[in-house]
Amino acid sequence: MEQQVIVWFLFLSAAGYIGWRIWKAFDRRNSGGCAKGCGCAADKVSSVKIK
Repeated sequence: MEQQVIVWFLFLSAAGYIGWRIWKAFDRRNSGGCAKGCGCAADKVSSVKIK
């Protein structure tokens, strides 16, 4: 019985991690132009008009 609980815990943890990674791959809120993930994109910066 204890082994089944451990196996289920590991399985659910792995499934949750994979689900989180998939969610982050398709999440558009924090997508930026660089790999840092800070949300700053080069196209956003170039759209600023300087007088």
